[in-house]
Amino acid sequence: MPKPFSILASVAFVTLPATVHAQAYQCRAPNISTVPKVAPSSQRREMPVTGYTMALSWSPEFCKPRTDSRSHKTQCSGDNGRFGLVVHGLWPEGVSKGRRSWPQWCRAPATLTTREVRANMCMMPSAQLVARQWAKHGSCMTRRPEVYFKVTRILWDSYRIPDYDRISREEGLTAGRIRKAFADANTGISASAVGVKLNKRGWLQELRICYGKRFRPTRCDAARFGARDNTKAKIWRGM
Repeated sequence: MPKPFSILASVAFVTLPATVHAQAYQCRAPNISTVPKVAPSSQRREMPVTGYTMALSWSPEFCKPRTDSRSHKTQCSGDNGRFGLVVHGLWPEGVSKGRRSWPQWCRAPATLTTREVRANMCMMPSAQLVARQWAKHGSCMTRRPEVYFKVTRILWDSYRIPDYDRISREEGLTAGRIRKAFADANTGISASAVGVKLNKRGWLQELRICYGKRFRPTRCDAARFGARDNTKAKIWRGM
């Protein structure tokens, strides 16, 4: 598991020149009275970290069938604001027995607090998601949840988000156009470092930004790169 200081130092160095231009939306973080309980849903895997993936979920598509869902009320009801891209999670990558893998559900001595959950609800608008991302992924990066979320916020705040509402109206929209728009808006991130995940119906579901061990953007492998550039794509605007 990397030392907390080395993680913060690496990510701060890479993003230092950037101006804060993360997703622009209105958000009112709800009060959090308890930290959701999260139980491992798969086996524990501990291994050296070789890189990272920042997964950004396209909220209008996620919320399309969940507008009235109680469990996704913060993100999807509109009562706490309207969201575009939000953080799904920052995921460590690794190699096990010569094959790409990822560490998960590692042992960590520190526990997540309600204060930390609420502090991240405008970046990750689900208390359950915040708790799960720390338990499954963050615990394999650092010993303290506040460090994991600080690293995630540094990366998130460094992004300039393209106007995907306008781009969604373009004729002949492709995954390559979605990918290139993000790369063009963010100096230092090439299109090859931006994965585009479409659902089975061709709608944008998620962007995945690929990083090396020292948080420098790197070419995504095929699994994270997702849809090919010439794949037809659609973006749901939430209307």
